[in-house]
Amino acid sequence: MGLLNIGEFARASRLSAKALRLYDELGLLPPAQVDPATGYRFYALEQLEQARLVLWLRQLGMPLARIRTVCDLAPAAASAEISRFWAEVEADTAARRELAGFLIGLLTEPDAGTDAAVRPAARPAMRIRYAARCDIGLVRAVNQEAAYAGSRLLAVADGFGADGAPASTAAIESLLGVTTDPAPSAGDLLNALADAAAAANRAIGGLAEDAEAEADPSAGPATGTTLTAMVVAGSQLALVHIGDSRAYLLRHGDLLQITHDDTVVQAMVDEGRLTKEEAASHPQRAMLVRALDGQQTASPQVHLHQPDPGDRYLLCSDGVSAVIPELDLQRVLSAAGDPEQAVTELMTLVHQAGAPDNVSCVVADIDPGPA
Repeated sequence: MGLLNIGEFARASRLSAKALRLYDELGLLPPAQVDPATGYRFYALEQLEQARLVLWLRQLGMPLARIRTVCDLAPAAASAEISRFWAEVEADTAARRELAGFLIGLLTEPDAGTDAAVRPAARPAMRIRYAARCDIGLVRAVNQEAAYAGSRLLAVADGFGADGAPASTAAIESLLGVTTDPAPSAGDLLNALADAAAAANRAIGGLAEDAEAEADPSAGPATGTTLTAMVVAGSQLALVHIGDSRAYLLRHGDLLQITHDDTVVQAMVDEGRLTKEEAASHPQRAMLVRALDGQQTASPQVHLHQPDPGDRYLLCSDGVSAVIPELDLQRVLSAAGDPEQAVTELMTLVHQAGAPDNVSCVVADIDPGPA
């Protein structure tokens, strides 16, 4: 076996000697041999392939602990883990893009200035009509979803794992006290929403710890939930979102999805590797890259949305969006006379299609005139 000293191996692998010593300490890339007298490290030529993999993964921005996991996997499993990591990067980039767009819009409005924090309160408070429905569907043995609609909060949550039902309920309950101030500043409202989501994540972390001993370690997080919710405060709508539940806006007959799915498949669509049509039938379409699962990496998107009189919003789990084509969603939302009728017709369509999953949806209308 040909051996290279640390300097030679560093040049061949394009890793620095300092990095090689760190990777040795972490057990990521230990040398093939260490001289017992001098402590000099020597590497085998066969280790160059792993060293280059480490280098490339570092260039992707992958943390060292996760690189160690990848290096311990068989090639197919390592490939899937890299794909999952990159999907998380894409989801994080999309969330930052939305935040950047919100900030740009906020700061470039004609009357932006020292009064920007209180400017939204100048508009009259909204009046909304709403309806919500949640059921088990026709296939699943239990219902792990939750839906809520009220004058201050619209929300859906899709739980998963050993305690999915309590997780979805906890996520929505965490938002019920967000809007005590009838006209908060934009910053205060968004901060309150982020704090409530963080509190929900901590609560779900407690559920996950209780279920951890019984869970299959290879099956991912033991317990968690998606969350898509809109908080009404005066003239403002604040949106919080994580996972693959969705929010849609019907405005002047056009239907627009206003949330971004935190899934592996959506990241592939963003990269141009899949079309939207291909994504709809992809076998990994439900694989989440972010959710409220008790982990520190859970980071929901929060931003303001500007409503107009006549707008209609739909919040739904993938038990609706994965079953009803978007054109049918648009047709039902456009034709239904009120939110209750819209919810009823959507649930009917889902059941006619077999209702393979739990089903949750909320429909809300923004009426003209003050609340």
